[in-house]
Amino acid sequence: MPQDPRTLYPTVDPEKQTQPEPGLDVELSPQADVGLDSYKGSGRLQGRKALITGGDSGIGAAVAIAYAREGADVAIAYLPEEQPDADRVIQAIEDAGQKAFAFPGDLKDAEYCRTLVEKTVEALGGLDILVNNASRQVWAEGLTNIDDDEFDKTMQVNLYGTFRVTKAAIPHLQPGSAIIFTSSVQAYQPSETLLDYAMTKAAMNNLSKGLATSLIGQGIRVNAVAPGPFWTPLQPSHGQPQEKIEGFGQHAPIGRAGHPVELAGAYVFLASDEASYVVGETLGVTGGSPTP
Repeated sequence: MPQDPRTLYPTVDPEKQTQPEPGLDVELSPQADVGLDSYKGSGRLQGRKALITGGDSGIGAAVAIAYAREGADVAIAYLPEEQPDADRVIQAIEDAGQKAFAFPGDLKDAEYCRTLVEKTVEALGGLDILVNNASRQVWAEGLTNIDDDEFDKTMQVNLYGTFRVTKAAIPHLQPGSAIIFTSSVQAYQPSETLLDYAMTKAAMNNLSKGLATSLIGQGIRVNAVAPGPFWTPLQPSHGQPQEKIEGFGQHAPIGRAGHPVELAGAYVFLASDEASYVVGETLGVTGGSPTP
């Protein structure tokens, strides 16, 4: 029987809360559904080898768990302080019977970006899927309140890190491989408190389309996903003002914030052969908020 999407997953109704940046899934209240108990695989990525940046929590965790349950070996990149979340995801990958590789580090470090890809290829025996998901999001009250150092950090993680990891990965990708970027509805509808974050998401969206044209001649597909309001550790770890934590995501037409597991199918589809003719697409998963 069909299920009402408005009530299929519980409404997130958090109280005001703060975590140190970058935040942890295991300390999120209420807990977000990343698919640990809810995602069921069907072998759609059997034999693939995937690298997911920011794969320890939130959207990245949901994608890592889904990929493993679809038959892929999975490597995750994350900050060292996110180890409690990473441990949970690594366990889920191994419980699915797949090879897991964890490599903590900072995407602001150019050498780490290159080593991450090399170590992943060595650990998994190749690379077929790259998910550029890791991002930094810290709110500020308008452009004049964005500190130069904070701006640089966001650019270094979201743009420089993504550029460097992708550049290092391309030589390892064979025809049939896929690259997926995590963009955002912020690329189209930027919030006044997230101007620097939003501009990086627009840049990722643009890069995905240009790279798609560049790489399809090699049989490599590039696409993006644009999430709307999803309940992840980004939000309470200074990713939103406290007044936006309460009732988070309930402004979306669907009436609630999304749970990360609700994005997993989009990433599985774009990585799978079912999306063989999907190139340069941005798949909006926004709960009804329109995107171009």
